[in-house]
Amino acid sequence: MNRSTTILLNLVLVGCLGVFLWWAEGSLDGYKIQILNLIAVNIILALSLNLIYGFTGMFSLGHAGFMAIGAYVCSILIMTPEQKEMLFILQEAYPWVLNSHMPFLAAVITGGLVAALFGLVIGAPLLRLGDDYLGIATLGFAEIIRVIANNIPRVTNGALGFKGIPDYANLWWNFGWCILTLYFVIRILNSNTGNVFKAIRDDETAAKAMGIDVFRVKLLSFSIGAFFAGVGGGLLASLLTTIDPKMFLFTLTFNVLMIVVTGGLGSITGSILAGTGITVVLEWLRFVENPVTIGDWTMPGIPGMRMVVFSLVLILVILFRREGIMGMREIHWGTVARFMKGGKA
Repeated sequence: MNRSTTILLNLVLVGCLGVFLWWAEGSLDGYKIQILNLIAVNIILALSLNLIYGFTGMFSLGHAGFMAIGAYVCSILIMTPEQKEMLFILQEAYPWVLNSHMPFLAAVITGGLVAALFGLVIGAPLLRLGDDYLGIATLGFAEIIRVIANNIPRVTNGALGFKGIPDYANLWWNFGWCILTLYFVIRILNSNTGNVFKAIRDDETAAKAMGIDVFRVKLLSFSIGAFFAGVGGGLLASLLTTIDPKMFLFTLTFNVLMIVVTGGLGSITGSILAGTGITVVLEWLRFVENPVTIGDWTMPGIPGMRMVVFSLVLILVILFRREGIMGMREIHWGTVARFMKGGKA
């Protein structure tokens, strides 16, 4: 399939998505729209972590930290000085916090850039560690960010966090950023830089022997992943309209990691499918947390039970399909064309 046909089909697909979003905005209730928004944000987060872990081979557990940075920076920038003045009741905010204000797009980008800067700073010492040690160190970084957010009330409002964040992150913003993230990740993976990422993942020693500056390339991948994690955090903050330090526990990183592993490490298609499926299933499983009545016997609802059920399902997936839904495979227009020809035959 030639390049012009692929571009045309991609544009048609984006157009169909636009029509669907237009229909959803006018026809679906708020709960279903919220699920669609969460799907878009989760895909962004999954793609960013897959770039770090699935395509470059760096086991990172610090995504919640980068999301927290993006969420707090974006929230501070999109709230008006009057809003912030009312929120900071523990201690008065610093003047630069009160007076900082930007349009939503600039605020989301700034949140991503600050997260990427932190990725550069912590990546410089941490990326020299091995896989398991890197995972532990990045997990520690995420916890440090959460503790700092809890203890600088003049910047983050401490344990109270932010409430009443402007809800700019609608379907168009979230899916627009989702498409942009997808486009960027595909472009970089199809470039020479992407080939270097995969070479390091497959055999770091061989990559060094070929003259690749492994540390510099790892730092690049880590910073790009941190940027999009910060973007996802900023969108999530505006979507939920409230954030606090308790929101950015390790479980948040685990949820994103669960999507990446279930979809398939090193598969963009897998991240999209798993990001969509897991978001929907987690919402659907809320019924297991409600009381269940069988005859005269009533079993009380157990908070958090849906995560227990889903974790058991995840264990089964890992046991019987360790490579995930897609493995390292992708679905592209050539695959669709071959499938249709096979179906006709």
